[in-house]
Amino acid sequence: MKTPKYLSTLSLAVIGALYGSSPAWAAPILAPDLASFAVLGAAGVTNVPTSTISGNLGSAPNASVGGGYVFTSGSLQANTAIAQQAQLDLDAAITALNLMVPSSTLGPDLTGIIFPGIYSVLAGPTNLSGNLILDGGGNSNAVWVFQMASTLITSTTSNVTVTNVGDGSGVGLYWSVGSAATLNGATFAGNVLAHDLISSDGNLTLGCGRLLSATTQVTLIQDTISIGCMDNDATTNFEASGGFDQGVDIGSGGTGGPGNPVPEPATLALLGLGLAGLGFSRRRHG
Repeated sequence: MKTPKYLSTLSLAVIGALYGSSPAWAAPILAPDLASFAVLGAAGVTNVPTSTISGNLGSAPNASVGGGYVFTSGSLQANTAIAQQAQLDLDAAITALNLMVPSSTLGPDLTGIIFPGIYSVLAGPTNLSGNLILDGGGNSNAVWVFQMASTLITSTTSNVTVTNVGDGSGVGLYWSVGSAATLNGATFAGNVLAHDLISSDGNLTLGCGRLLSATTQVTLIQDTISIGCMDNDATTNFEASGGFDQGVDIGSGGTGGPGNPVPEPATLALLGLGLAGLGFSRRRHG
């Protein structure tokens, strides 16, 4: 099939940029310094030994990071330059998540099966009372964003499992929490970006994700937090997922669906140039 003469080289380049395999000018939600942390608190980190950490653990501007950790990777970052930058990155990440337009609103109890999307979650006494299954529908680029205006509270009988996402290499899972996060269940998954305190009642396994507090502290009690990622259902291998931080910013398939990225502003400018060239070529060949 011949390409019509009126499709200029520029027009073809624009089409390739819009519908090619790579998202155009998309930035990760978690910048590199922030992504290196498994645990980050602005006002410090406390711990009841022994907690196992895969990734950096730190705090800024408060330099109190406690002790009694076993690191499988990463190190302590007590008000270091990387911790300070990570806190700035955290503010930017929370802003980006909260600017996303929800695809739907969910009730406060998130038990059952939830498919990829951007969700606004209603406030309630608890947000997870049982088993929550995040089903990617076979998409290794599935993305979930849960926008919670107030608290995130899980019961002791709750568990979060990510499934049906292939190797998980492109998965993004974010919990944007307007106030405090209290994780009492046995297992959890994803990146908790909370404005206030993050805590658990002990022995929490967050096998693939992070605990990140923007203004307060993170309290650990014999917990296991990993950006590795560990398998949280003994049947899947998410080592390629980077801690479920692979979902990218607005305009690059944020709902995790198979569709094409929404063009970013720079791409839209190129599109305009391409369409102008298309019209000019049509007039010449008309």
